[in-house]
Amino acid sequence: MADHDEDVIELLQRQHREIRELFAGLETAEGDRRRELFHDLVRLVAVHETAEEMVVHPEIRDLGPAAEPVVDARVGEEHRAKELLTNLEKLGPDAEGFDTLLVQLRDDVLAHAEHEEREEFPLLRAHRPPERLRAMAATAKLAEAVGPTRPHPGVESAKANLLLGPPAAIMDRARDLIRGVLGGRA
Repeated sequence: MADHDEDVIELLQRQHREIRELFAGLETAEGDRRRELFHDLVRLVAVHETAEEMVVHPEIRDLGPAAEPVVDARVGEEHRAKELLTNLEKLGPDAEGFDTLLVQLRDDVLAHAEHEEREEFPLLRAHRPPERLRAMAATAKLAEAVGPTRPHPGVESAKANLLLGPPAAIMDRARDLIRGVLGGRA
């Protein structure tokens, strides 16, 4: 459960744990439960990455040129994960080849989370005061609330998210609503 006093690092680390749990659940789930867990994973990864792209990466970039390679590497990882998620979504959890791509996605996403925790988060903790980190968490939650709920490869910057995120979010949320009405088939 979210803590109202959590900072952006705690928020994102909590989400990393939730993502790990979803991957673990997908390993043994079947049928409707598997489809539900996969939908939850897609949604969480999409909103999580939106928050990072709109809030965390710009903040890291503001630390100066030495921080640029750290952000650039994370953005590249995010793009690859979005492409894999998009392909997995097209296949569906019951398709042949899904499990192979899911393992690849899991390995990539968990390595990405580790890189953030080892490289980005210490930079934020060292260079931003606690009140700024808490404000960033509030901003990240807002970005997640209005951002896309599905991956959109090519939308990995704050500027792209501001320009393309709202229309994508509307379409994604409409699909989510239809999916709910149709019992997960959309």
